[in-house]
Amino acid sequence: MTSCAESDGTGSEGFEHYGVFVDSTRDLHEIIVSRIRAALAEGDHVTVAVSPRHEETLRSALGGRPDTDLDFTDRAGLYDAPGRTLAALHRLTLARPMRHVTVVGEPVLPDDPLELREWHRLDSALDSALAGTRLRLLCLHDTRTLPGEIQRIVRRTHPILVARTGVWSSPDYRDPVAFSAPDADRSLPPPSGDVRTVEVRSDLLALREEVSGLAATTGLPPPRIGDLVMAVNELAANVLEHGAGKGTISVWRSSGRIVCDVFDEDGSLTDPLGGYHPADPLSPRGYGLWITRQVCDFMEISGGRHGSLIRMYFRSD
Repeated sequence: MTSCAESDGTGSEGFEHYGVFVDSTRDLHEIIVSRIRAALAEGDHVTVAVSPRHEETLRSALGGRPDTDLDFTDRAGLYDAPGRTLAALHRLTLARPMRHVTVVGEPVLPDDPLELREWHRLDSALDSALAGTRLRLLCLHDTRTLPGEIQRIVRRTHPILVARTGVWSSPDYRDPVAFSAPDADRSLPPPSGDVRTVEVRSDLLALREEVSGLAATTGLPPPRIGDLVMAVNELAANVLEHGAGKGTISVWRSSGRIVCDVFDEDGSLTDPLGGYHPADPLSPRGYGLWITRQVCDFMEISGGRHGSLIRMYFRSD
């Protein structure tokens, strides 16, 4: 075990990302409660988003007193979708630019392989996406119910690990690019079922109206139709301005989700981490993928000599 210099988890100016392993109420007290109290004493704002049973333990241990610097928030709200989770963490840092922010979060671990893979990708991407922020993120994992394979992935996506035995640099950690490298050349399976396809064209208003009509036929709820159309508009604009200038948009239903492909005949977009870095507000470019990550629930990118494909998933219930 390699000990970590910042063993108490305080005092750093950059983004800190901890994978925390607990297996008892005692661990919650000794690891989490102590760090929350230390963060508050240092003047941090603290946000906690954990499962109800862990929240009850933490509230009780912290005395239940109201504290304007301590915020318990809904776990499902914070961990709604990977892109929206990143945006929410980013907003926390923007709202308090002169202060440290500590977040205690308990990541969701869905059974669906696609969703689980994309949540792991977010965990990996955070280290570059939030680099330079004054954010300390403690990702809580209860080993009593955590499968061994998930534990191994946590060790690859968190540079610092915490357990009852101490704090150490993870020897298995991989930087975000290396972690997602196996997916860079992965081909996505072809659409199946009743697939509706339209061509990308320069009249974006007409394109939005047509895509809206296609999405309506899938049964996607009206509020989500607006999300899908917004995402397609951003990606189609990218195809026209930065890509080949031509491509296709396909929409279909699969496994309780509505799926939308935007295909660009230019194959230069190959980065699975596209859209995981906040857009520069002073730059006229870079917003398309950042926005798309937030409005869809899950997103995959695949590219190569045959073209670039962005696949978006929208929950239909």
